[in-house]
Amino acid sequence: MIPREVIAVADVPGGPPLRLVRHGGDHIIMLERNELMSTRKSGSEKALATMTCERLGQRKAPHLLIGGYGMGFTLRAALGELGADARITVAELVPDILDWARGPMEALTDGCLDDRRVEVRIGDVGAAMEAGRYDAILLDVDNGPDGLTRPANDALYSMAGLARAKRALRPGGILAVWSAGPDPTFTRRLGAAGFAVDEVKLRARENGKGPIHVIWFASLR
Repeated sequence: MIPREVIAVADVPGGPPLRLVRHGGDHIIMLERNELMSTRKSGSEKALATMTCERLGQRKAPHLLIGGYGMGFTLRAALGELGADARITVAELVPDILDWARGPMEALTDGCLDDRRVEVRIGDVGAAMEAGRYDAILLDVDNGPDGLTRPANDALYSMAGLARAKRALRPGGILAVWSAGPDPTFTRRLGAAGFAVDEVKLRARENGKGPIHVIWFASLR
C-alpha cells in the first residue's frame, strides 16, 4: 500500500488549514478529513469551464472570472476553449495554493498561470465581482453552496451574493456554480434571484466514473 504524505499546509482566512497530500503520483487537497480535490477526479472541474464556454458561444473578447484556482483544472480547460482575444481573471483567496501550483504541482500547472490571457487576483472572489463585469463567473470556492472550507463562503450563495453576481455579469452572461452534490434549496434560490437555471449532474472523473457532482448554469433572463 502506498502511504499518503503531507507535503504542505496552507492557512485559510476564517477557516481551518488545507493540506496538500501526495499519494504516489497523485496530489490531493484536504480539509481535515475531507478530500476537496484530487488529480484523480478532475472531470467535473474541467466541465465547469468547457460547458460554460459552449453556452457562451462565439463571443468577441470574452472575459471570465474563475474563483478559485484549486488545482487549475478549470483554468486550463477554459484556456483550451477560448481564443487569443479572451481574458480570464482568477481570484484565489489562499496565496499558498498558488505557491503549490508553482512548486510541488508545477508539472500539473503546465504554465497556465503565465498565459498572457490570465490575471491572478489574491483575495475573495466577491471583491473581484465588484471590480469588473464579466461574460461568465465560474465558482468553485468550496464543496458547493453549503460552505465547508469557511463560513464566509456562504455569502456568495445567498440572495445578496447572487444579486452581486448578477450586477457583475454582462448581458447574456452566465453564473456557473460547481458542487460536490445536489442542493434543491440553492436551485430554487437561483430562480428566485432571477436566473434561468440549468442543473447538470455528471461524474467526477472524465471516464464517467466516480461520485456524482452538480453544476448549475444560471443565465440572465
